[in-house]
Amino acid sequence: MKRTILATAFVLLSLFGLAFQASAEIGVSVVFSDDEIRIIGAWYSEHGSSSHKGNGKQKNKGLPPGIAKNLQRGKPLPPGIAKQHLPDGLIKTLPAPPRGYERIIVDGKVLLVEIATQVIHDVLMDIVLH
Repeated sequence: MKRTILATAFVLLSLFGLAFQASAEIGVSVVFSDDEIRIIGAWYSEHGSSSHKGNGKQKNKGLPPGIAKNLQRGKPLPPGIAKQHLPDGLIKTLPAPPRGYERIIVDGKVLLVEIATQVIHDVLMDIVLH
């Protein structure tokens, strides 16, 4: 009887551990692919940042240092931050983002953000110039 209980407990703990490991791997794997990085880099090399002006008001000030340092993986987007969508031509060239995620531009960086939580999952630096 004790062996059956121990064996059952071992199996359940093993399954729980595998499920936890799988969920951790899923969270880690939501990043820009090599192809996406290549496509985005090539687009901005060819078209420059002038191909996307947002609302026409270009500001070269950048973000305050305290906010800029929070634009990194695992951190939520700061509330009220000015974000832009990628240019339509680039969106058409890229594969669709993973379900529940969006690609945006903030302060010259291309971010992959989880829509529901606004947590940043990946950042491409220095691709879009201000």
